[in-house]
Amino acid sequence: MVSPRNIRLALALLVISATIGIMAAIFQKGSKPAPPEPVSHQLPLNVDLALQKAHFTEVRDGVIMWTIIAERAEYNKKGDVVHLSDIHMKFFKSRTVGSIMVTADTGTYSTKSKNVNLRGKVHVTSESGIVFDTPTLDYLASPSHFKTADTVTFRQKRMTLTAQGMDLYVDKQDVHFFKAVDATVAGLQRK
Repeated sequence: MVSPRNIRLALALLVISATIGIMAAIFQKGSKPAPPEPVSHQLPLNVDLALQKAHFTEVRDGVIMWTIIAERAEYNKKGDVVHLSDIHMKFFKSRTVGSIMVTADTGTYSTKSKNVNLRGKVHVTSESGIVFDTPTLDYLASPSHFKTADTVTFRQKRMTLTAQGMDLYVDKQDVHFFKAVDATVAGLQRK
């Protein structure tokens, strides 16, 4: 016959074993890392690499000429073009001219030629206070110059100018406007 004392001992061992088993199961489930969140969108088929906060820099003779920071950059290894969005491009001050800051909604950057095509709300400001606005602007790296055939609005102090087309030479900060030029100087009184 089984004594009551042995029954109590067996029940105590059973309760302790169950408690240890439950604690081990909780510990095992709690120590596993959470699964990674799924990516909200897939890359398009023609994109091999997508970067957030991408930086591009052009260096000539050991001197940084310009840098681009884009919120997003998409690159296809088969081509030489990087598609950029939310672009901030800065041309650094030299001995002869001040810095230039350019922003645009989107654009492309050629890794071979170093040319940059800017599109959508292109805004250019110089250190001297000159401001340009245009829907498109292309930077040609070899001659270090911007050009557009679109409408450009130019502002400096009291003068506002609108023209169709423009060339801006970065090294000299020299600007040439093409056709349909309309300029207004604020504060002039006619007699």
